[in-house]
Amino acid sequence: MVTPFAEDASLDLDGAVRLATHLVDHDRHDGLVLSGTTGESPTTSDAEKEALLRAVIDAVGDRAIIVAGVGTNDTSHTIHLAEQAAKAGAHGLLVVTPYYNKPPQPALLAHFIAVADSTDLPVMLYDIPGRTGTAIDTETLIRAGDHDRIVAVKDAKGDLFGGSEVMARGGLAYYSGDDPLNLAWLAHGASGVISVVGHGFGTSYAQMIDAVEAGNMMRAREIHSQLIPAVKTIMSRESQGAIRAKAVAQLLGLIDSRRVRGPLLDATDDDVALVRDVLVTAGALH
Repeated sequence: MVTPFAEDASLDLDGAVRLATHLVDHDRHDGLVLSGTTGESPTTSDAEKEALLRAVIDAVGDRAIIVAGVGTNDTSHTIHLAEQAAKAGAHGLLVVTPYYNKPPQPALLAHFIAVADSTDLPVMLYDIPGRTGTAIDTETLIRAGDHDRIVAVKDAKGDLFGGSEVMARGGLAYYSGDDPLNLAWLAHGASGVISVVGHGFGTSYAQMIDAVEAGNMMRAREIHSQLIPAVKTIMSRESQGAIRAKAVAQLLGLIDSRRVRGPLLDATDDDVALVRDVLVTAGALH
């Protein structure tokens, strides 16, 4: 979920509650990830992360799984955020691979285990080497899955075969973390998707999952094809997922401002026009 900001770039907790409530109650999201990359976690303070988490849990925590993004490139800080999230009432933790410092595989495993040991919450590992510079090797994922509380992987690496091996050997649940590959991951046995495009198309993705689970791949492919323009527009390399996802949420009247914090720049009028066209074509906006 994006983190709404006011025009002065301050945290907009009222907007976060409105957005979360819509996603859960009207757009079929059965869980929300707060303070992930799309939530601009690098530019929110620890206190803001806690306030956001508490507000959303109070609003929808009785009917949706709330996962807190706590990963950083500092094990001590990650443990602090994990403990903070647990005290705030989070249901689970998302722990991204430490970025920039490029730890070797044994160090990655030690990092993940240290975080998992710090609370009683289930942990989802986030494998996104395009942002972190380090992939989590298949054998490292399988070994991490030996920990009772490391239960899932959010994959934005795109190694469908490697993920299939992890699921077959290690039992970790997989979630697609890359909207272009949502159907591919579901077809390979993923449990669900963690979506940026879902800010405007959550019901469509829920229907795709329903179709796959019912064995109706023809219907799932039909939904996938219908979503291609939205995925291409919102996840365009000319922008960044959080930027146009906020434009989606603003156009749908879910947040007041599409403001992002630097080093990102707000969606331009051209960005908004492209997003509006996608929403109108899909029937989500009139």
